[in-house]
Formats: sequence, C-alpha cells, structure tokens
Amino acid sequence: MSNLKGHVIVLTYPAQGHINPLLQFAKRLASKGLKATLATTHYTVKSIHATTVGVEPISDGYDEGGHKQAPSTEAYLESFKSVGSRTLSDLISKFKDSALPVNCVVYDSLLPWALDVARQFGIYAAVFLTNSASVCSMYWRIDHGRLTLPEKQATEPVLLPGLPSLGPADLPSFFAQPSRNSANLAVIVEKFRCLDKNDWVFCNSSEGLESELVKAMSGHWPLVMVGPMVPSAYLDQQINGDIAYGASLWELSSDQCLSWLEVKPPKSVIYVSFGSMVDITAKQAEEIACGLIASNMHFLLVAKDSINKFPIEFINSAQERGLVVPWCNQLQVLAHQAVACFVTHCGWNSTLEALSLGVPIVAMPQWRDQPTNAKFVEELWQVGVKAKKNKEGIVTRDELEMCIKEVTAGERSEEIIKKAINWRKLVIRAVSLGGSSDNNINEFVGKLVKGEGKKA
Repeated sequence: MSNLKGHVIVLTYPAQGHINPLLQFAKRLASKGLKATLATTHYTVKSIHATTVGVEPISDGYDEGGHKQAPSTEAYLESFKSVGSRTLSDLISKFKDSALPVNCVVYDSLLPWALDVARQFGIYAAVFLTNSASVCSMYWRIDHGRLTLPEKQATEPVLLPGLPSLGPADLPSFFAQPSRNSANLAVIVEKFRCLDKNDWVFCNSSEGLESELVKAMSGHWPLVMVGPMVPSAYLDQQINGDIAYGASLWELSSDQCLSWLEVKPPKSVIYVSFGSMVDITAKQAEEIACGLIASNMHFLLVAKDSINKFPIEFINSAQERGLVVPWCNQLQVLAHQAVACFVTHCGWNSTLEALSLGVPIVAMPQWRDQPTNAKFVEELWQVGVKAKKNKEGIVTRDELEMCIKEVTAGERSEEIIKKAINWRKLVIRAVSLGGSSDNNINEFVGKLVKGEGKKA
C-alpha cells in the first residue's frame, strides 16, 4: 500500500438514493487497493458506517438539517455550491501532505461544481450518474440541442439513438409535460452540460443492461459502466462482509420483517415500496390497499411517510395477511425466498436491486425517470409489467390485482420469472472477476495507482 498513489474522494448528494450507490462504489474502489474517502454533509455523516472507507464531512451551509433547513431547493443548491466548493477544497488540501494525497474526485452528477474544484487542484475528475445512462443521455441531448421538446404535452413517440421508441407515458415526467416542469427541467439538464469535460463518466449500470445506448454514446462522453452498485454479498461476493450499503437515514424494521417473512411459504409475499422520496395520494393508497387484499397473497408494505394515508381499517387488519412498516432493509427482503414480486415506483436503485436479485416487478412509476425505467422493465428486459393508470392518474385496485396475478401466476409468469433469473445471472457476471463492470473499475484503478498524467 505504501507505494500506491491512488486516493479518491467520492462526493455524494445527501439523499438515501444517492448515498447508497456512491458509498458502494467507494467500497469497490477500496477493495481494489485504492484509498477511498466518502465526502458527505455534516447532517448525514453520522448515518454512514463503512469500515473500509474513510468518511469525512463537508458543508452544504445547512449543517443542522440539510435540505429541510433551507428556504427552497434553489437556495439549498446554491449554498451547497458555494460552501461545498470551499469545504471540498479544504478536504483535498487536508490530505495534500499525507502519504496518499487525493488524485481524483468522483462526484455525484447533482453536484457538477466539484469538477471545477478538481480542475483547480490539477487532479482527475469523474462524474457518477445515479440514473440510467439512457435517461441521462436524454437530458444531455436537450442541453446540446439534439432533442427538442414540444411546448405542450407530448403526443408522438420519441425516437433517439440507442433507445427504444418512447411514447408519451414512457418519458421522464419533466419531458412529458415540459411547460409544467420547465424550471425543474432547466436545473436538471444544466447538470449534464459538462459530461464530456470529465475524465470518466461512471454509470451505475452494466453494459448488458443498456448495450445499445453504450454504443450510441461512444465518442460523446467517456462513458464507463461500473454497476450495479449493490453490496457484494448479493452478487459476486468479492468483498468480505459486504452485506449492506452501510448507510441508512431512517430507522430500519429489518428484524421484524425477516422474522415475519421466515414463516411464509416460498413465493407467497408481495413486497410493496415506493422508495424514499415518492409521496402517494390518499386515493392511490386506498386503491393499493384494496388491490393487495384482493390479491389473496401475503404482503409486506413499506409506507414511510404515507402510512397515515392508508385506510385505518386496512392498517388494523393487515396483520392477518400482511405487515406494514415505515422502512426496511430492501435487499434483505428482495433476497428472501418468500418474496414473489416487487410492486415498485421503479426508481433506478430499486429497479437495479430487483434485477440483481431476480425478482419480478409490477411497475407503478410516479415521476422523474421512473416511467422510462418502467418501460425498460416491461419491454426491454421483460422482467415485469407496468400497471396502467386511469384518467385521474391512479392505478386502480383491479389493475393492481391483475398485474400481481400476471407476474406471479398468469400465462406470462413463467417467462417473466425466467427472464428475471437470467438478468440476475448477467448482472452477477458483469460485476464478478473478469466481467465488464469489474474490468472497467480495474482499468480506472490502474490509472490512478500509476498516477498517469495528473499531479498527485
């Protein structure tokens, strides 16, 4: 180790869905012999526990409560840019005279100012995409004038290199109704303006999952697929003791969930979760509750902040057939033999975890990149079905019941299960020794260890 020059600071946006993959990437790098330091905000630093990775705080200007403390999202991002740039610089300087000075910053794509900081120090810079490369390519094309959106709601399919035909319902929410989301869309596409200025563009995906897109983006960005970033115990088992991400911003109900699952028959439980950020309506919660009851299967429902929106009689009677918890260790649940399918919002992390564990999906996308991920789930990878919404934008109880039956016992269920198992095998192969993602990480590590072309 004393001869190595590689030290990477991995900078994450302080949200659960961003911390998890970036921390996992830091652990992967550490397992390859690099020194890896995760930089996160004061508000989240105490929630992270990783023995092989250093954890250092930087400031977003709101050290007591983070985003919740800020008057607006715009104010928070502006503060993070100004204060974060300064404190990230301080952190890099802190290691300057150490045995392993920093020679690369890998930063969350939501924090593009980190590129400027890295350049000021004359070190490598790499952006880490926490969405699929496919969705990120759409944002990039808008910013570079290669994709023009209609002023009103989209009505025609969008055809883009490397992507399947995307109908209006398959587009990211910011694209589907651009006039309603113009401010948010402008903020997002700005983050992708300088992708080609990075030494690497890392994506939490694999070449097999997005093979056509990888070909289409060749020559546009230095795109490198390094995922899925899922704890090693569930995939390749290269990293000893890597059984969890090592970060949780909320209290887990894992022991309760696992003991409940242990007494359920194999493939008898519907797992339902809409991630850390989606806030469903009371009407949608009622339809979900009735659909789960009608399915005649056991269910494990993660309700987080929406628990009060479910009918009280459903919560009270759920224990006969189901379990309702505020949060849980999703990987442990998906890996359990009792779980038959996953009803999900199709956030990118949840989608990758289902693919990695070989679990069939009922997709209920809500916003952002989720509709596009659901399109891939149903048509490209064929590991599930997408629940259709009614005119009010609600997935009805009958539709949910039908979708659950289709992936667990319908005519297509055997083929869906077979596809899910095959994709799991392909994902494991990608991150295992000699796989495409593993080779890509090794190439990156090799360049940093040699200190080629940059000041250490």
